[in-house]
Amino acid sequence: MRIGFTLLPLLALCSVAFGETVKDREGAVRADKTTMKDDARWIYNDIERGFSEAKKSNKPLLVVLRCVPCMACRGIDASILSSKELQPVLDNYVCVRVINANNLDLSRFQFDYDLSFSTMLFNADGTLYGRYGSWQHQRDALDSTTAGYKAALNAALALHKDYPGNKATLAGKQGGPAPFAVPVEIPALAGKYGRDLNWDGKVVQSCVHCHQIGDAFRAWHRNQGKPVPPDLIYPMPMPETVGLTLDSEFIARISEVAKGSLAEGAGLKVGDDLVAVNGQPLISIADFAWVLHSSPEAGALSVAINRAGAAQTVTLSLPKDWRQKSDISKRVGTWPMRAMAFGGMVLTDLPDEERTKRGLKTTGMALLVKHVGQYGVHAAAKQAGVLKDDLVVAADGMKERITEGELIGHLLTTRMQKEILKITVLRGEKTMEFAVPMQ
Repeated sequence: MRIGFTLLPLLALCSVAFGETVKDREGAVRADKTTMKDDARWIYNDIERGFSEAKKSNKPLLVVLRCVPCMACRGIDASILSSKELQPVLDNYVCVRVINANNLDLSRFQFDYDLSFSTMLFNADGTLYGRYGSWQHQRDALDSTTAGYKAALNAALALHKDYPGNKATLAGKQGGPAPFAVPVEIPALAGKYGRDLNWDGKVVQSCVHCHQIGDAFRAWHRNQGKPVPPDLIYPMPMPETVGLTLDSEFIARISEVAKGSLAEGAGLKVGDDLVAVNGQPLISIADFAWVLHSSPEAGALSVAINRAGAAQTVTLSLPKDWRQKSDISKRVGTWPMRAMAFGGMVLTDLPDEERTKRGLKTTGMALLVKHVGQYGVHAAAKQAGVLKDDLVVAADGMKERITEGELIGHLLTTRMQKEILKITVLRGEKTMEFAVPMQ
């Protein structure tokens, strides 16, 4: 009997490891409904009603997707609901608040599933104006700044004003075909969750969290014996992947360009405002992440910028394997991939100074085992004999320097379930070999 990769043992582990939650999750969800269900502005958990109201009013539709039990992003969430400064902008929208992903239209709602707060901005006909999602707020739960959010909403309003004359420029923002209509049809979730929340029972246990969508898609590929697509391993790459840091208080203003990066090679500079990529107008940093997400494995992007008031265009060239430079270490979705790839270890590349102390080369593999999973599929490395603080110096025949994310990508695109991953570790002065079953 073939044992498929399952998500169930991972859900609690993910929330503990990467997303601190409120103590009373059930109470938090029910309190949110009590507070919001009759709110004068916000339509509660009813996207289709939102589209209907947008069509009647000729306003754009704003859909907030919020994981209520998760404490990440609670600052911006509270500000959007109560900030006096933001309310006049929200008056221009039909606003919907969605607290679960069970019944999302997967061809329409394609965004960064690893965030606990995201926003999608639509025309009433379903055309997407843009996405908003902030890793700054995800890292700092109390950050309540909404300058970047307000800028995104105003930019989407400008697109709405020019619609449908600008519809062709928005084509690249739209979600593509999905193999399943809604999340609860994906095999890892099917039969475990319904389309609606169970308000008469344990509502939290009936909720599909956004991150479970990505988890379920990866498990679906894996359980079929297929490679996991790179865009599912490295979803919605942050601008830092190409060497850019963007100021979260603006739409897409460059605050830092990494030396030797793809961005520096393109001629991008601090202070430049990214206006459009391949003709696709940007309204937020998340919009730029979407461009990267939907870009080819290699190719060139035409980037329109505003530099000190002057319009310019530069070319950002993406070489082969550029996506693997994406830092996925802090993503909730990386947890199940660690189990799939190398049995539940958490690995981090040893810094140069530490390598020098240990007499190791800076060009070789040196991945410190920060954690070894203890339960279920996450315990495979532990059961093979790997210990915390071991140093992985070779894996799958490779010895060159590599990050955890790059190793995950290599293994999930070239190795299948039940294959054996051979690794070499240093434990003190002793070299040891282990065979870890892949999931």
